[in-house]
Formats: sequence, C-alpha cells, structure tokens
Amino acid sequence: MTAVIRTAREALRGRRPVAAVWWEACAVGRSVRAAWRGPGRERDLVVQSLKAAGAALLAWAVAGVWLGDPMALMAPWVALVLVQATVYSSVRQAGEQFAAICAGAVIASAAQAITDDHTGALALCLPVLMLMANWSRFGGQGIYAATTAVFVLASGTAVSAAAVGHRVGQAALGAAIGVAVNAFVLPPIHLRDVRENLAALARESGDLLHTVATGLREGEWDAQSAAGWSSDAARLGRRLDALYSARSWSRESLRLTSGPLRRLQRVPTAVPPEDEDQRWSRVTGNVTALTRTLAVTVDEQRTPKAPEGPVLDLYARLLALIGDACHAEADRLLGSSAGPRREAETETTMDELHRRLQEGLREQGQGAARTAVLGTLVLQAENLWAEIVPEPDESADQ
Repeated sequence: MTAVIRTAREALRGRRPVAAVWWEACAVGRSVRAAWRGPGRERDLVVQSLKAAGAALLAWAVAGVWLGDPMALMAPWVALVLVQATVYSSVRQAGEQFAAICAGAVIASAAQAITDDHTGALALCLPVLMLMANWSRFGGQGIYAATTAVFVLASGTAVSAAAVGHRVGQAALGAAIGVAVNAFVLPPIHLRDVRENLAALARESGDLLHTVATGLREGEWDAQSAAGWSSDAARLGRRLDALYSARSWSRESLRLTSGPLRRLQRVPTAVPPEDEDQRWSRVTGNVTALTRTLAVTVDEQRTPKAPEGPVLDLYARLLALIGDACHAEADRLLGSSAGPRREAETETTMDELHRRLQEGLREQGQGAARTAVLGTLVLQAENLWAEIVPEPDESADQ
C-alpha cells in the first residue's frame, strides 16, 4: 500500500489541482473507513454531527409542533450551534450566545421603534451590532447579535416587547435543548484523542524514517526526493500541533461531566502523561533536522556532500531500525507490544550498527566534507535513538 501511495505521489507531483482533489478524496475515504471500523476521532465526529442534527429536530418538534409556534426558527437554530466539542464549551457558549441574541433583539426593536421602517431599522442597528460583535464578553458568539436583528426585522412582523420576549424565550429553549443533548447523550470526552494523536505521530515518524532509509539504501534520491522528505517532516509538525490541541480538549472535556456520564461514553479512563508530548516534540524536531541536513547535501550550491558507499547503507539500516522502534511505540500506545525479546534484538542490532558507523567516522576515506555530514547525521540518529528507545532501567520501571 505504501508503494502504491508513493507511486501516485510521484505521478501527481507538479499537478497541484488534480493532486489536491485526489489527496482530499483519499483523506475522506480514510475517514469513512476509520469511522466504520471502530471508535476513534472520526466516529466521534459522526456522533457529534448526528447529535447536533438531533438537537435541532427536537427543538423544532417542541417549539414548532408541540407548542405550535409559527415562528419557531430561533429554537432549532440555537440548539444546532450549541452542540459543541465539549459540554463545558456548550454551556459557556450558551451564555455568550444568549446574551448576544438578547442584545440583538432589543436593539433591533429599538431601531424599529425609532425609524418605523424595517430597512431604516436595519441600517441603524446593524453597524452598532457588528461593532458589538467584537466585544470580548461575547466570546466568539457576537455575530449572533447582528443575525438575530436580521431575523427579527426581516420577518416583517410588528416589533413589540411581547415579540422580543417571545424570541428570547425561543432562544432559551433551543439553548437548553442543545446543552442537554450534548451533556446527556454520549457526552464528548476527548481522552482518546490524545492517545491516538500520539500513536499517529509515532507511526508517521516511523513511516518517514523508513522512506528516507529506502531512498538512501537504493541510492535513488535527489533534491526532489529530499524536498518530499522535508514536506513530510512539516506534516509531522502539524500532527504535533493536533496533539497539543487534543491535550487541551481532553482537559476541557472532563469539566462538567460526571463519572456516570464518562462511563456511559466508554472512553479510556487515562491518557499518556504530558511528558510524552514533549518527548515526541523532540523526536519531531530531530526528524526535521535530519531531513533538512539531507536536503542541504543534495543542493548543488552548497559545499556539504552526502556520504556514500557502505557507510551510507549502514546509516540507512540504522534509520530503518529507529523507524521500527517508532512503530513499536505506536503499537504500545494503542495497547499492543512487540515483546521484550524483539525489543532486545532490535537494540542489539542498533548497537552494532552504531559501533560500525562510529568506526566509519574515524576513517578518512569519505573526505572532510562528507565526514562532517556523516557526523551530523549520526548525531541526529543518536538523538532519535535516545528519545525513542528507552534505557533498560526505565523500561523495567514501566
């Protein structure tokens, strides 16, 4: 599968519009398969989307069908947007949005009373409300003040204190339904996201190291290949940002959710410690530095040159083993392990390769420039090794 993806990437290189559509379609396909296979970020997104739709339908049923309100638009609209990523954010945004809606309804009514004309009222109140939308007290919900004014005035009905109170009541009903659905129907708990992002970061780091190792071993790499490796390393940086975001969401998702609600969601009860985030941040930095060094060596306008011959093959084998260790870490984070015997064999092989590379550094056959580059590459590999492969006493503690 990896070979197919690599072939497709090479075929689409330089054809950006087609490549963008193709990669987006692949991403959608992966998300659909992941949601179908089992619990994960993709299925959580599906659940939240269906919950938002369900909350809007329930609000419409209560306001429009059961209460018979001919202008029940506000209730489903508010319920729809308040099914947020966490219960805490739903409650917080409910308060901010309700305040914005009240401000919009009151100011729109005042503008109608002053101008006695819907167009004039819109012209009078919208500039004021759009300025108010930037008020920090409204958070990100300030725009609802202006949209509420548009709904109130564009409906064509007479604006009165009773009508304003009626719309505010509809907004309160929608907010209550939206928050209740989000809190009591599979409340969103994002503990799983941290573990999955960590595992994905480890696996993608291993994939990139394997790709680099294959290119070095086969000797078929150039500036274009090195640029592709640098681009993949940049994607690791974006994955790291996603990990930090997931860590923040995991903290927030535990607020205002009780123990029984968490057990109902059946999410993992613990997440990897935050030290893991810092460790994989350092791994990402070292992988990025490694790919940057390789990109410099194939730049015709730069002095450093890549090492060649048997020593380059040894280095490729070392990167492949470190990539295997990354994959083993990804499996460990997801609950599986290669076993102590396999890990011991891998560490023994890596020790041997490292020793032979050190001997290659002491040899002068590579020339000063190539030896300097090899030393830099070995140092970066050592840094990766130290972060990914734990020391024996640390593994015993774990």
